[in-house]
Amino acid sequence: MDREQKTTLVKELVEELKDAEAIFAVDYRGISVPQAAELRSGLRDADARFRVVKNRLTLRAADEAGTESLKEYLEGPTALAFVKGDAALAAKTLFRLGSEWELLAYKGGLMDGEALDPDSFQAIARLPGREQLNAQFAGIVASPITGLVRGLGSMVQGLALQLGQIAEQGLVSGEPPQEEAPKAESDPDPEPSASPEETSEEAAPEGESAEPAQPAQTGEGDQDLGEEPAADESPGGTEDAGEGDEQTSEDSDDEKEEGS
Repeated sequence: MDREQKTTLVKELVEELKDAEAIFAVDYRGISVPQAAELRSGLRDADARFRVVKNRLTLRAADEAGTESLKEYLEGPTALAFVKGDAALAAKTLFRLGSEWELLAYKGGLMDGEALDPDSFQAIARLPGREQLNAQFAGIVASPITGLVRGLGSMVQGLALQLGQIAEQGLVSGEPPQEEAPKAESDPDPEPSASPEETSEEAAPEGESAEPAQPAQTGEGDQDLGEEPAADESPGGTEDAGEGDEQTSEDSDDEKEEGS
């Protein structure tokens, strides 16, 4: 590599160091070409780039970019992951593949301009990715809003019910409340008809008790004084009288004979 190529490479490193939100330095010894390709593919999802460069050129770029704290990690075979997107997803990819392959030992790095030690790197690697965090954050923010909307909805519904009841009473429209029609009273039971005795008692003047009328008897004792019994107009009336006279004369003759 000639001097011009080295100069161009240093300028690229300077730009990447300045634009990166996080920089992870790892030991790439023992990594194969297929493994390196898999690692680059995984980091691409986090908008990160994995580069292996000479430490001498990286030291020059670190001085120009103002990231001098990286210089202490630039010893031995060192590769840099420049993260512009999801730093947690990039750290997760490096940590997962390095654990599987038992490679990619983390040396150190920077995040938001601050030094990032191995313990902090592992803590970040165990965090959910940015998309998952955004979804969780959206759920947390939406939860009270959803509760507020439900509460307002129930309040509006209750208010509508109350206004409906008030409107039925005529307090909103100005019309008098509609009174319910009185229920038709059932006719009283008819009084029992008065008995003949009660009727006669009511007809009688005050102070006198009304006696029930007794049927007229046809006997002779019930006839009025001074009235003569009606003559028997039957044809056999005279004959009965003659027979009675004859019995009387015969009885007198019998009494004379007994006396003599």
